[in-house]
Amino acid sequence: MKQRRRKWFLMIVTALFLMLSACSNDQSENKAKSDKDTEKSEEMDGMEHGDMNHSGSEEMPEGLKESTSPKFEVGSKAIMKVDHMKGMKGAEATITGAYDTVVYTVTYRPTTGGEKVKDHKWVIHEELKDFGEKPYKPGEEVVLNADHMKGMKGARATIDSAEKMTVYMIDYTPATGGSVVKNHKWVTESELSPVE
Repeated sequence: MKQRRRKWFLMIVTALFLMLSACSNDQSENKAKSDKDTEKSEEMDGMEHGDMNHSGSEEMPEGLKESTSPKFEVGSKAIMKVDHMKGMKGAEATITGAYDTVVYTVTYRPTTGGEKVKDHKWVIHEELKDFGEKPYKPGEEVVLNADHMKGMKGARATIDSAEKMTVYMIDYTPATGGSVVKNHKWVTESELSPVE
């Protein structure tokens, strides 16, 4: 009789031990998963916000010439038709500068590591290292002096497209809300429409 009781007691204790240990493992796994998800979310937030310099400097690259007859004059308003960054499309912009130059789309690998950035809009001729009089052609390799995004300055890039046109520097309040973005570089004429 004693042996039977002892056997039952051992079975119950073993069962309880296994149940408690399983719960503990589940909680540890859930905590580890939760910590990992939080870490991943913070990483993504860092990428989204840290990679973009929303507001820029008023300083212009050396050699850049002001446009003598821009479609959108400095001080005028325009509506943005593009979404280079979240909240841009549909926002009202104030033109703070208009310049005639060669405008490029480029593909580059950030100096900070990570994946290639393809077809980045826009980099201007005067934002390329050791630029000369002649514009670069698609396929040519250059070094970026622009600092629009994290890891851009000093990166090696390939020219994807090149076109002579007027570019604008703007101030705007994102259509999604938030604080004013000042001296955003660059938007082109085709990316703006007049305020009606």
